[in-house]
Amino acid sequence: MEETNMGTLYLCATPIGNLEDMTYRVVRLLKEVDLIAAEDTRNSIKLLNHFEIKTPMTSYHEFNKIEKAHQLIQKLREGKDIALITDAGMPGISDPGEDLVRLCHEAGIDVSIAPGACACVSALALSGMPSRRFCFEAFLPKDKQLKKDIYEQLKTESRTIILYEAPHHLKKTLQELYDQLGNRKITLVKEITKRYENVFVTTFAEALDFYNRQEPRGEYVILIEGKSFAEQRDEERKNWEMMSLEEHMAHYENQGIARKDAMKLVAKDRGVSKRDVYNELVRRES
Repeated sequence: MEETNMGTLYLCATPIGNLEDMTYRVVRLLKEVDLIAAEDTRNSIKLLNHFEIKTPMTSYHEFNKIEKAHQLIQKLREGKDIALITDAGMPGISDPGEDLVRLCHEAGIDVSIAPGACACVSALALSGMPSRRFCFEAFLPKDKQLKKDIYEQLKTESRTIILYEAPHHLKKTLQELYDQLGNRKITLVKEITKRYENVFVTTFAEALDFYNRQEPRGEYVILIEGKSFAEQRDEERKNWEMMSLEEHMAHYENQGIARKDAMKLVAKDRGVSKRDVYNELVRRES
């Protein structure tokens, strides 16, 4: 049986605000492909009209992502090229496009990318916060238990944390984060690339005071400083010091660790020398 050439799925970034951020390559691809799969066709038609793109369009969103993905894959198998776009930014990032990409890989269909604007990376660059390592959480889940579990993880997160939030939920989310993480340094970035783009370097407490006096407007990216390694070590040391020395030794010896090696680990945990641990144990045992 003769094999047919399959099409390619192109992930095409669209502007997150300013239409001038549309790349020449994305415009060309959107004109050349056989079909555009868009998160919201009503929103995307405005973009396509602006750039005089006449390519047929179909919807691909959270509520049809699996059923529609199989339909799109069939078209790709038939040799059709398809461009995937989201309402704003990079498809596949906090977006149902990730499912389509995964299914394409499983089906052996080529996936290519035409990169461009991405809100989380743009906000990180604007924030002035450490950017070598970061943790992207997008929108927090609505499920209370799942959100609680995420907060527990974020309490000890050492990387810069990035969240998305809508204006009508901002104050509630800031208050929850303050209650869970303490009064950390944060940067609030809103309306990226738009007329009222704003970068607000502040703390949770200051931000809550500000937004209790002024109603939030625009779409926000919240960037939160991670817990420093020094803070983590101090907290861990306090936890160890709440144990008796004997309990601390037993913690390691019960794992089959030799007494001599257990002393080294206890000394490291408590920030003291091995000799101090040894002498104290001898004193208590005599």
